Amino acid sequence: MNRKSNTEKEDYSPDVNMARYLKKIKSYPILSPEEEYRLAVQYKKEKKPEDAHKLINAHLRLVVKVVAKYRGYGISVSELISEGNLGLMYALDKFEPEQGFRFSTYALWWIKAAIQKYILNSWSLVKIGTTTAQKKLFFNLRKIKNKLNLNDDKYLSDDILNDIAKSLDVSVKDVTDMNYRLKSHDGSLNIKIGSSSDNVSEWIDFIVDKKPNQEEVLAYGEIMKYRRNLFDKALNLLNQREKDILFKRKMREKAITLEDLSQAYGISKERVRQIEVNSIKKIRNVVSVVS
Repeated sequence: MNRKSNTEKEDYSPDVNMARYLKKIKSYPILSPEEEYRLAVQYKKEKKPEDAHKLINAHLRLVVKVVAKYRGYGISVSELISEGNLGLMYALDKFEPEQGFRFSTYALWWIKAAIQKYILNSWSLVKIGTTTAQKKLFFNLRKIKNKLNLNDDKYLSDDILNDIAKSLDVSVKDVTDMNYRLKSHDGSLNIKIGSSSDNVSEWIDFIVDKKPNQEEVLAYGEIMKYRRNLFDKALNLLNQREKDILFKRKMREKAITLEDLSQAYGISKERVRQIEVNSIKKIRNVVSVVS
């Protein structure tokens, strides 16, 4: 028997098989306006999963239709569909059927927003499209260049830059910057360099490791140990009052004032200052002699 058990469920996610996924979502019935409204109102009141499933499944084709407009960004269709489906689910939670709009009209903007956000986040390691103007440019500049038969390597004249800026209501500088960023897409450090099959390197092979080696780490540790010992030796030359004043004046995040120390020790502020200066001189003398 080839029949599957009740515990087994077919996986129709876009990642498994695109053809099977498209065939499956076409089998879901399209809802009439009356049925859609009834389910939306019912879901808003009762939050039943079965109502949500019917509304979501009936609009999965809308996600695929939107995704078709965002090909060419180096991201798989299945990933974009998955993100669009998330936008569809967000739309259902926010949908207000009493406003009189069809769910597809409302969900369209959520689907587009989810897909565009995913593309922007995936396009480059450097954050891109942080302003409204940049987002508009990112998703429209390539379309305009294709219509004008301008590839990414072709020089854009001042007239073309001005026309594009005017049509998108952005500055010429924004157009120039975005055009450069679209041409300078992130590259892989594993790109092969060299024509000989026997001597092929990758970009990553030429990156210098600036971290200290074992010998340098060991030497640095010895130097720090020597300096600590030297400082301890210098401190041993100070009496308790000198140490206390020095620490409270120089080694605290907020130094104790001369006034407070003069009252604590029953001496003048000038005498506190002299003790501080003399303590520093003693430490410097030890350091200069020993080193």
